[in-house]
Amino acid sequence: MDNLGRVGLLVALAVAGAIWFAPQPSQPPTTDEASRRIRLPPGFAIRTFAERLEGAPRMMSVGPDGQLYVTLMYGGQLARLPDHNRDGRADRVEVVADGLELPHGLEWHRGWLYVAASTTIIRLRPGDGGWERETVLTDIPGPSGHFTRTLHFGPDGRLYVSVGSETNFGPERDPRRAAILRFNPDGSLPEDNPFASDPDPRRRVIWAEGLKNSVDFTWTPRGELWATHNGTDHLGDDLPPEEVIVAVQPGGFHGWPYCYTPGLGLNLKAERSEVPDPRTQGFDCRKAVPALFTAPAHSAPLGMTWARNSHFPPAYRDSLYIAYHGSLGVQDPAKYRDCKIERFVIQNGLPVRSETFATGWRLPGQMCREAWGRPVGLVIGADGAMYVSDAQGGRVYRIWYRGR
Repeated sequence: MDNLGRVGLLVALAVAGAIWFAPQPSQPPTTDEASRRIRLPPGFAIRTFAERLEGAPRMMSVGPDGQLYVTLMYGGQLARLPDHNRDGRADRVEVVADGLELPHGLEWHRGWLYVAASTTIIRLRPGDGGWERETVLTDIPGPSGHFTRTLHFGPDGRLYVSVGSETNFGPERDPRRAAILRFNPDGSLPEDNPFASDPDPRRRVIWAEGLKNSVDFTWTPRGELWATHNGTDHLGDDLPPEEVIVAVQPGGFHGWPYCYTPGLGLNLKAERSEVPDPRTQGFDCRKAVPALFTAPAHSAPLGMTWARNSHFPPAYRDSLYIAYHGSLGVQDPAKYRDCKIERFVIQNGLPVRSETFATGWRLPGQMCREAWGRPVGLVIGADGAMYVSDAQGGRVYRIWYRGR
């Protein structure tokens, strides 16, 4: 064989080898913008699962079909993001419902997908002729002030709905605001609600109050209800500490707008009682339920999830994860709060400490409202990966453990 023939043979073999060893179309991209920006613990990886999602993706839920569902809040839509070829990228965006007013929280329960809009709770289920829709509740307090509504079903099978405050500071005109409400799945009143016999019919649905804006909540393995909580502004860069985890008590009053929990970190056995907001007077803050875990003011904790059903290493599966949105209430650039995902290490049923799990959406010295993205919702998918919504960037990310 002459030299030209040898060269041709080598080229042919090289091309064949390249085809043989090239990543198959079903594999996720090696790198993308998310993987170049976001920093994670060793062994973890992140890629963009879906992008160019118009309308601000917020909360997510995994359906009985194993696919991811997400609310597009400002677009008034509920979307499905299927990944049939399991390549770590959504195949397309399928609109399940539209024309909704600020849809936010959603969760599957007994074949129905429940969705919380600004004043209503609806539920949907797939049928032969498309998606069947029913209205469960129509009188959730209106969208003024904090307008996001989050819902989850508790271990007791009841429907819990969080409603934020009407203003940034001051008593509520409607007692159902700044509260977590509790209903039967059909929207009726459970007889064992703490205020089921209250003379004011609006109070009868309240499970817990004094929660300015609990954007998300969950139940611990022990059955305790934990909620994130966004506190008041205009007390400076360092006050009040952000009440990142509140152990919600049935019938309990959790402080807002009169009190807050001082100090940072785990508040074991409520050693740090609530203290008065200096703008208020006449309320005994010793009667308020203090937060279980606090962080620097204006961190803006939003979505939360446990990783028990993930494919993370065992130490990471026993943790709670919370998305920090990074609030706007800080004036000193040196104290700008990061938009990130924080991991809470749990020991003996308590969040003993926290550490950053995912960061890099913003540049140093940059406010999160100007960042490349801001995490909002967290959920563990059917594939054992963590999915993260980004309302600012219009994306959903996928985080998984690939090993060291």
